[in-house]
Amino acid sequence: MAADTAVRLKPGWALLGPAFVAAIAYVDPGNVAANVSAGAKYGFLLVWVIVAANAMAGLVQYLSAKLGLVTGNSLPEVIGARSSTPVRIAYWLQAELVAMATDLAEVVGGAIALNLIFGLPLVLGGLITGTVSIALLMVGDRRGPRMFEQVTSGLLLIIAIGFLASLVVAPPAPADVAAGLMPRFDGAESVLLATAILGATVMPHAVYLHSGLARDRHGRPEPGSARRRLLRVTRWDVGLAMLVAGSLNLAMLVVAAHNLRGLDYADSIEGAHAAVANTLGPTFALFFAVGLLASGLASTSVGAYAGSMIMAGLLRVSVPLLWRRLITLIPALVILAAGLEPTRALVISQVVLSFGIPFALVPLIRATSDRTLMGDDANGQLTSALGWAVTAVIGSLNIALIYLTLH
Repeated sequence: MAADTAVRLKPGWALLGPAFVAAIAYVDPGNVAANVSAGAKYGFLLVWVIVAANAMAGLVQYLSAKLGLVTGNSLPEVIGARSSTPVRIAYWLQAELVAMATDLAEVVGGAIALNLIFGLPLVLGGLITGTVSIALLMVGDRRGPRMFEQVTSGLLLIIAIGFLASLVVAPPAPADVAAGLMPRFDGAESVLLATAILGATVMPHAVYLHSGLARDRHGRPEPGSARRRLLRVTRWDVGLAMLVAGSLNLAMLVVAAHNLRGLDYADSIEGAHAAVANTLGPTFALFFAVGLLASGLASTSVGAYAGSMIMAGLLRVSVPLLWRRLITLIPALVILAAGLEPTRALVISQVVLSFGIPFALVPLIRATSDRTLMGDDANGQLTSALGWAVTAVIGSLNIALIYLTLH
C-alpha cells in the first residue's frame, strides 16, 4: 500500500526513468557502426528501417515494462518459472551469446573512441572502457536504481550532443530524407545492414532488462488506480525515450548519407570520423568521438546489468556484476587483440543480436497476453497481433539474410 500511495502522490515526471536506461541500448556503438555504414554506402535508402525499427522497439519495450510492473518478475524470471531445466539452460546459452555480442559492440566502440580522441591502442582502450563500466555499475549497486538512471541519462545527453551537432550545422534536404521512407533494398549488403540496424534497435538484452528495471524502480503496484497511472506514465516514459533514441539513430544515418556517401573510406567509424573532420572540421569530429565514447561507456554498463539479470532469472544463480563484467569483457579484448576490422565486427555483432530477438519476443508476447498471469492488464487482440507481426517481420528478415548470403 505504501508503494501505491507513493505512485499516486509523485508527479508524473518523477516516475520517468527506466525506459531511458533501456534506451541506452539503442544508441550504442553497434548502432553507430550500422547507421554510419548504411548512410555512407546507400545514402538515405534505409531511413525507413530506422523509423520502423523504432516503432517496433517502442511497442516491445512497453510490453516488457508492463510485464515487470504487473507480475513483479523480470522476463527471464517468467521464462524460468515456466520452463524445464534443459529449456532454461538452452535459453540462457542463446541469451549469453547475445550478451557477448552486445558487449563486443560496446567495448570495441569505446576502444575506437579512445583511439580517435587520445590515440590509445585499441586493447588498452577496451580495458579502460571495461574498467569505467565497472565503476558505473558500482554506482547503481551502491546508490540504487534512481542514481544509475541519472548517470546513464546524463551520458545519453552527451551522446545526443555528440551526434546531433553535425546535423544542426549541415542539415540535409528534407526531400532526400523523406525519399528514404519508401521501403526497399538494394542487394544483399543492404539487407545485411538493415538487419544490423534492426538488431541494434530492438535489442534482445534491453527487452529482458526493461521488465526488471520497471519492477526494481516501482515495485509491483496492486490493481487499481495506482497501477493504471503507472502504466500510463510508463507509456510516456517509453515514448519519450524512443523518440530520443530514434532521433539519434536517424541523425547518424542522415549525417553519413549527406556528408560521407561516395567516400571510399567513410563506411567505417574511423573513416566517418576522418570524413567529418574533413567536411565539417575538427570540432565536430571531436563531438562525434565523444558521443561514441559516451555510448560505449553507458551501453556496456547497461549490457552487463542485463546479463546479470538474465543469468539470475534463467539459471537462478546470482553472479556478482564485477565477475560478470570481467568474463564478458574477454571476447571483446580478443577481437581487438586479433586485429580484426572493428567496424565490420560491430556490424556482424548487431546481426547476431537480430537473430536473438525472436527468443525474447515470443515469450514476452505470450506472457503479456496471458490473462491468468496479467489479469485485466493482459494484451488486447490488437496489441498481441502487432507483437506477433513484429516477430514475424524480424524472423522473415533473418531468413532473407541467410538466403541472400548463401546465394
